[in-house]
Amino acid sequence: MDPIILSIAGSDSSGGAGIQADIKSITVQGGYAATAITAVTAQNTLGVQSIHLIPNQEVIAQIKSVIDDLQIAVVKTGMLSSVEVIEYIAANFGDTKVVVDPVMVATSGDILVKDKVIEAIKTKLVPIAEIVTPNIYEAEILTGVKLTTVNDQINAGKILLAMGCNAALIKGGHGYAPVITDVLVIQDEVHIFEHERINTKNTHGTGCTLASSIATNLGLGKSTREACRHSIDFVCKLLKNSPNIGHGNGPLLHNLL
Repeated sequence: MDPIILSIAGSDSSGGAGIQADIKSITVQGGYAATAITAVTAQNTLGVQSIHLIPNQEVIAQIKSVIDDLQIAVVKTGMLSSVEVIEYIAANFGDTKVVVDPVMVATSGDILVKDKVIEAIKTKLVPIAEIVTPNIYEAEILTGVKLTTVNDQINAGKILLAMGCNAALIKGGHGYAPVITDVLVIQDEVHIFEHERINTKNTHGTGCTLASSIATNLGLGKSTREACRHSIDFVCKLLKNSPNIGHGNGPLLHNLL
């Protein structure tokens, strides 16, 4: 049976990121996607026009409905804007593998969540995470360390492990170097994944796609290192081959396997 992956994240009306990207990524990787929607956004490849947060009780009701009936293999979290919801997740998934994609920073560099939510992610979610998958900016927020080198990425990963997670993948895609370096830290192990920067504007939803793919591959029984390696290769293939959709930063076309 396909592993059931529960994505707790926001909805993207253009289908490129958030819940929609999660469902596509989970499905093509061989999992079954269940969802709890935390926000409804009006957005497209040009940007976000509006965000409507789903009331806490409705987000929690969605999660409860799913876990009352389905056997969840892995939980993947994305856009979270409520301390109450974060605390509910932490209280109910301590024995389940949790992939935390800490959606905190917009492409523009603007911080999307309040300080109290950031604190709840640090103190409630990170300690129960099987793996945390921040980009450079998010890793800086979580650790308080400025990241400019690969050694900084390694150090940030070690700080996150000290905060309680089992692994941390510090993504390097937001830099400008011709070679992108993603750093995976697992206890006493450091794994470095390098790939050439792909010249494309179609990058919408890459973080969601990567985290969901990692969650699914963990559910399929792969090790954390193999789940990350496979998922990074998957996203790179999509970046190379996804066609232009929309007038801005286009999405990935997930079925290009």
